[in-house]
Amino acid sequence: MISANRLGVGIVGLGSIGVTHARALAAIAGSGDQGVSLVAYSGGSPAKAAEAGWPDAEQLPVDAVINHPDVSVIAVAAPSQTHGELTLAALEAGKHVLVEKPLTLAVAEAEQIRRLARDRGLIVRMVAQRHYETEYAHVKRLIDAGELGPLRLAATQVHWWRDDDYYTAVGWRGSMAAGGGSVMNQGVHNIDLLRWLAGPVGAVTAQYATLGHDIDAEDTTVATLAFRSGALGMISTSTATPPGTPATVTLQFASGGIELGQGEVIRWDVPVPRPAAGEEVKSGAADPANIGIAGHVTQWQQLIGALGSDPQDQPDLDDAVATVRLLCAIYAAAESGRAVNPDELS
Repeated sequence: MISANRLGVGIVGLGSIGVTHARALAAIAGSGDQGVSLVAYSGGSPAKAAEAGWPDAEQLPVDAVINHPDVSVIAVAAPSQTHGELTLAALEAGKHVLVEKPLTLAVAEAEQIRRLARDRGLIVRMVAQRHYETEYAHVKRLIDAGELGPLRLAATQVHWWRDDDYYTAVGWRGSMAAGGGSVMNQGVHNIDLLRWLAGPVGAVTAQYATLGHDIDAEDTTVATLAFRSGALGMISTSTATPPGTPATVTLQFASGGIELGQGEVIRWDVPVPRPAAGEEVKSGAADPANIGIAGHVTQWQQLIGALGSDPQDQPDLDDAVATVRLLCAIYAAAESGRAVNPDELS
């Protein structure tokens, strides 16, 4: 049994991103600010758990982790196509959930998660650690305060590189149905950032192709967006662009333009103070393991702080559902050749 003043966590999927969660939890526990303990995990190995700081955590089957009596929060770090099913199972078991991106691959399942979380009085959050990066959080505050004027154009590009070994190492990464495409797997964080900053999307057009790999999933996508505000937008994602460059978000307001990278302000041409330099943010442009743990530490701290909040008021969950709608709209638009309204998907 863990002590009553420590929050028990279970990780479903102790692969590379599951280890990131474990290391983030160890950093929080080591700081003494918040009491957390990794109680149990599925997948991985005892050696991985010990190396991440949790030699006493139990390695158990997935169901046993989800239903463990000492676990209050489940971290879903398994492959993307399992996110929805595992999140629903955790909610049914009475657990709060922190789920890796994307929340799920389907709009209907995302809405089911939102309903069940509210019905059960539980918190669900998708890992959106980039919301907490200094530069992006600062721009979000300026936008919400109306200090930058009307938005006119918003764009993001995620031009990364993944070699053939990346896709052959784990089968789902090359599968469209499993969420392995450049939009759903690599582009998701920046697409989420763009929607979070620029606001609701009313229409999407898109095209995708597989240009650099022998896989089922698309590895290159371009999309145009019409935001409800009247602003226009562009998205381009790829894993077929060696050597891979850091992802960017560009916002053009009536007052000027801003371009943000990963841990840096590339351009700041607006008449308000630029943000202070944040801590270093690592890029996964060429190596998906090169992301560090700082963002996940903050994400966990935010979740822990939210556990006493009203489960009927979950803006982070609403954001996650809206992002799933946009991701699915991009694919639907590319497949149909028509403009798609994300809000009309079911």
